Amino acid sequence: MGLSRLCPCPYLRSWGALFSLSQQLTTKQQSLRHSSTESNNWNIMSHKNFYTLLVVGALLSVVAAPFPGIAMWLGFTFAAYSVIANDSIQTLGTFLAANKKVPVWILWLFVGGLLIATSSYSWWVHGGDVTFERLSSKGFDQAPASFTPLQIMAPLFLLLLTRYAIPVSTTFLILSAFATSASSIYGVVQKSVSGYFLAFASSMALWVIGSEVMKRYEDQPPARLWYPLQWVTSGALWSIWIMQDAANVAVFLPRRLSIGEAAIYLVILSGTLYFLLRGRGGEIQQVVEEKTRVADVRQATLIDMVYALILYYFKVKSSIPMSTTWVFIGLLAGREVGFKLREREQTSWKSTRNIIFKDIARVSLGLAVSVLLALLINPTIRSEIFFSF
Repeated sequence: MGLSRLCPCPYLRSWGALFSLSQQLTTKQQSLRHSSTESNNWNIMSHKNFYTLLVVGALLSVVAAPFPGIAMWLGFTFAAYSVIANDSIQTLGTFLAANKKVPVWILWLFVGGLLIATSSYSWWVHGGDVTFERLSSKGFDQAPASFTPLQIMAPLFLLLLTRYAIPVSTTFLILSAFATSASSIYGVVQKSVSGYFLAFASSMALWVIGSEVMKRYEDQPPARLWYPLQWVTSGALWSIWIMQDAANVAVFLPRRLSIGEAAIYLVILSGTLYFLLRGRGGEIQQVVEEKTRVADVRQATLIDMVYALILYYFKVKSSIPMSTTWVFIGLLAGREVGFKLREREQTSWKSTRNIIFKDIARVSLGLAVSVLLALLINPTIRSEIFFSF
């Protein structure tokens, strides 16, 4: 019997419909998991257990929704893991791919320490705001005074998409559930699309120009300098990502946190980060590892450096949130094209084209799901969009 028949509640029927739809992807994902040679099995729970946890989370969301003080922390906890898990490909993906032999606790101390330092700096400088004022722009500046079950469940939908290696924009999916005007979402989309094309053009130019030099040294072991340099660039990227995307998890919380609330915020984020690192990024890590030579520490360093510079540019440009996922996908796509353009023996573009269009299809699917959820969850957005027609 389907979940929608067992659960008369309309919120759970919505969840049950998505549950049934997602089962169509199960066979493909299981084959991908079985073909993996990495030790990700700690993080990859069985299909049954995964959906059991999602159903438990959905039930908790229904129970907690009438109590805003509980609902905001429950939604934040769901978002803390799901957002970082989905966005790990863009911030920690190349770092994990290039440091597979480094113990988990060392990786956690490094990235967790940067998380605490960066968030604490924002909290101190911006008077309790841990998002570097990403939520101060119009449409996001008011903390939610009440919650619906579907708003709390939004990160669970994100977790479901992450399970199937779909790098959905966490900015679109999470923030659209809380936006108080449709124009704020349009601004996010516009900024994100421009980020994709800037990243695509920048990375293509860099790898077209530099690929010959890279090929000259690719068969040689990297110099020792590359390893600390990669940690520095990855650390810088991780900190800048926090500046951009902390809004996606903090949107559930008050815009100004007390010292006690900030401490809880950091403990929950650090804890979920450890579980993610323990699983070496999870299944979505394949989006990074299928790309050309990302496990090479030199390539990983260049990717992180270019990505960090682009994100910092957009951070300075405006306080409007943006999808860093679209920027990262554009960066990897431009890199693949750059490699292809510099091939001495021009071969078929089929594989390169397939990788690029597959990634675009993934993020486009995520955007479509985000819009549908926004219409379903957010009555303000729904009324504005329908009224415009």
